[in-house]
Amino acid sequence: MLVLDGADVEAVLVRDELIESVATGLAELSAGAASMPPRVAATVEERDALLAVMPGYLPGRAVLGAKLVTVFPGNAGTRRPTHQAVIVLFDPATGAPDALLDGTVLTAERTAAASAVATRYLADPAAAVLAVLGTGVQARAHVLTVSRVCPSLTEVRIAGRDEAKAVALAAELQARVAVPVRAVPSFADALAGAGVVCAATHSPEPVVRLEWLAPGAHVNSVGFHVEGREVDAATVVDALVVVESRASALAPVPAGANDLLWPIRDGLIGPDHVRAELGELVLGARPRRSSPGQPTLYKSVGVAVEDLAGAALVLSAARARGMGRLVDV
Repeated sequence: MLVLDGADVEAVLVRDELIESVATGLAELSAGAASMPPRVAATVEERDALLAVMPGYLPGRAVLGAKLVTVFPGNAGTRRPTHQAVIVLFDPATGAPDALLDGTVLTAERTAAASAVATRYLADPAAAVLAVLGTGVQARAHVLTVSRVCPSLTEVRIAGRDEAKAVALAAELQARVAVPVRAVPSFADALAGAGVVCAATHSPEPVVRLEWLAPGAHVNSVGFHVEGREVDAATVVDALVVVESRASALAPVPAGANDLLWPIRDGLIGPDHVRAELGELVLGARPRRSSPGQPTLYKSVGVAVEDLAGAALVLSAARARGMGRLVDV
């Protein structure tokens, strides 16, 4: 078995390639070719945390595997990330264990890549401002990845609950992004006039609110909280909503998304309010806005095919470069 640590994964990942690989994997999922059972999770109630298992098979990439991921929101602000993961790959011809990859880096990068896919298909190409809500690893990955599919970008704004962290992240990213990156005092300030929004928080209260959004804005929401949501009901009701997988997004929490489940529970929308899966967009189905000013919302819960699409890229590149350590199991 080949073992690849986080540094190995970072060394071989190419963001543009990852965006395309994730798009292909999501298309395979929506076409019914992939095998991806629902995610299951064990909750750690005293920590408001969980351990999730995410298996899948992508025949188009000949990749079979599973991710084990923990979500511990209490790690925010400590040396440990809130999301930690490993990915195990198996030989699809024999079932033999083939590789063990650090999944923490890949989780952040594949999540941002899926948001980039959604932005490519749903956002106005003329959008000039990218607003990123959050200051953690997902926020960093989203700035670096989603900015690559915004051809008219002139500014990136970052906002978080801790303004000092937003300032530090903006300063760090300025050297890596071709347009000005600045911290702003509040989520509302970040959203004002922004054409593309990436919400990546653990907030139990909505950080995306309809009254703060510019007409026609596109929102990528990747944040998760067992007892909360980061997008308000008014935005969900008004928006054209897209998900990775209807079955996954509408499954009970902790697998699904309160952002969608609560408006359904409250009778504000039905399950059919989800207009499309990302893979359907890649395959050519383009749902139409009800008006030019209608917001679009991609609500992510993270699915195994994204991890497998990224892991296949990483494993191929690492083997070509002779990276990693071989161990017997």
